[in-house]
Amino acid sequence: MSLSSASPVSRAGSVPGKAWQPLVAAGARLVPWASTTTTTTGDTLDATTDISRRTVLGLAAGAAATAAIGSVVGGAPAAAGPLPRGPRTGTDLSTTLLTEWLRSPASHELLADFTGAGYHQGARTPTPRVVANVRNFGAKGDGTTDDVVAFNAAVRAAGEQGGGVVLVPAGTYHLSGPVWMHWSNVVLRGANRRNTVLYFSRPLKEGYRSNWQVQQKQERWSWAGGQIWVIPEPVLRKLEEEEWLGTEGFVPGPQLASVAPAPRGTRDLTVSTTARLRAGDMVLLETDNPGAPLLTHLAGDTEGARAYDWTAGAPQLVRGTEGFYPQYGTLQWPVRVERVLDATTVRLAQPVKHDLRAEWPTTVRALGPTVTEVGVERLTIRNRVLPQTAHNQNPGSNGVHFQAAHDCWASDVQVENCDVGFGFTGAKSVTVSGTVITGRATHHPFVMRMQSHDNLVQGFTVGPFDTELREDARLHGLNVEGLSSGNVYRDGFLYEGTFDSHRALPFENARTNIRLINTGTMGGSARSGPYFGARFAHWGIDVLNDRPYAVTVGDVAPRSVTVGVTGVAADAASGLKPDYPGGAEALANVTDVTATAVRDLYEAQRRLAR
Repeated sequence: MSLSSASPVSRAGSVPGKAWQPLVAAGARLVPWASTTTTTTGDTLDATTDISRRTVLGLAAGAAATAAIGSVVGGAPAAAGPLPRGPRTGTDLSTTLLTEWLRSPASHELLADFTGAGYHQGARTPTPRVVANVRNFGAKGDGTTDDVVAFNAAVRAAGEQGGGVVLVPAGTYHLSGPVWMHWSNVVLRGANRRNTVLYFSRPLKEGYRSNWQVQQKQERWSWAGGQIWVIPEPVLRKLEEEEWLGTEGFVPGPQLASVAPAPRGTRDLTVSTTARLRAGDMVLLETDNPGAPLLTHLAGDTEGARAYDWTAGAPQLVRGTEGFYPQYGTLQWPVRVERVLDATTVRLAQPVKHDLRAEWPTTVRALGPTVTEVGVERLTIRNRVLPQTAHNQNPGSNGVHFQAAHDCWASDVQVENCDVGFGFTGAKSVTVSGTVITGRATHHPFVMRMQSHDNLVQGFTVGPFDTELREDARLHGLNVEGLSSGNVYRDGFLYEGTFDSHRALPFENARTNIRLINTGTMGGSARSGPYFGARFAHWGIDVLNDRPYAVTVGDVAPRSVTVGVTGVAADAASGLKPDYPGGAEALANVTDVTATAVRDLYEAQRRLAR
């Protein structure tokens, strides 16, 4: 089989109608946001962080908090004052909000704690030793021979001997189907993006199987699955048996304890017994979803959330309604046990993100089948160029997908000609860094769905693409959806796409230190409920084409912050139809669309939390 060559990255004038081309013609310097983000997260801050020398304004905390904030922005604190409430423009609020947050980091009413996002809560990713080489399993890397059997044999061998690096030397490897990462502690590592190319000649629909939704007349590969697929084999087999109609994320194991009520922000939980809990274990905190009471709470208990008709507006989230989706029967949050304090008290590595109440009982369960410590590094995934399909008809020319997986990573990976670049389904604490998505126009550059929590995507570039989007297709962008929380997109550049909160009540997610040419559209089923739960943060954003759509969200997102958005009008609205009754005044938001003293929320919180 002859292979197509790599599609060159578009330049101004190569594709008619691209939104970034007039900016180039006008002299704009369109390059990815300057970053020193590396393939590890680490504990140090980027050298190019855009933090000004402005003084701290309107601080309302004590001396310790003001001194800490001053160390971040490099200025001296001014007189104290109350935290502003409601829509507001023309005043820098970043230092004010961070000072307030520092007083109660885990329970601030508007600003979530994002310091725990990423691999092992922001730790450096490891560099395990090489234990296998795909060439030793028969891979040729000549661009013609089908190497898929050799790749999967090498991964299996590494996994069955306990893990390590599967090395993929320089070459172009033809793969006719997916590479299955079913084993923990296995890393697939190329030489570098330029010289190690994995050429996938068939999309998932052909190389694996169809995944057609009969009733909706949609192909699930439009948002699910990967050509490199990190998923425990028992979860995959369960999904196949159920025709993808059941729970897609973590499959709960046995119950280990019941949990007493506790407020949001708690780390020390009272449980029925700690006999089966061990320090260091990753467990599943599972909260029953009775519908409106819990959903209203996740939406911030605002006036608008209380007035929302959850049964009519979000039947997929409400048990007993037609169309209820089993994934949402419980709220599932994997979390590590830090310490067992006594016979009935356990300390979690992270504070809980919502109240634990008697009206929505919570249990601690074993995590069930999972994979962990899996990495994909230093390579390019090149899908065969196929004509783009209509929306949600995509055959699965996808990249890397993490499913029922925790504490994994992808770094220095380029994905070309994809329907989905990087996917997360029921994924926890995954770091994706230093990535590029290019080639043919895409559907989802990133998709973060089905209760994916505390993942970190950083140092990314999306586009420019070298084809036009079909009129009946849709491009989304930096996606969160489906009760996903704690996720951070930071330090990136979008030539195409938008901020895509894809319904089903994602909450406590951040997009920060990002430049974009805002061209995409939001998505999500109308039966899935609101675009936004509480405590979203859009912080330190440069919009380069004057389009505020889905970036300024003070009129639609409850108890959230839009801070430091430049390039849009002072009174810019989201352009979205509001979900909650009562308008912006019923959502309790803070908005500031001027330049901000602290550009990267994630970096600032991590520095302050030390």
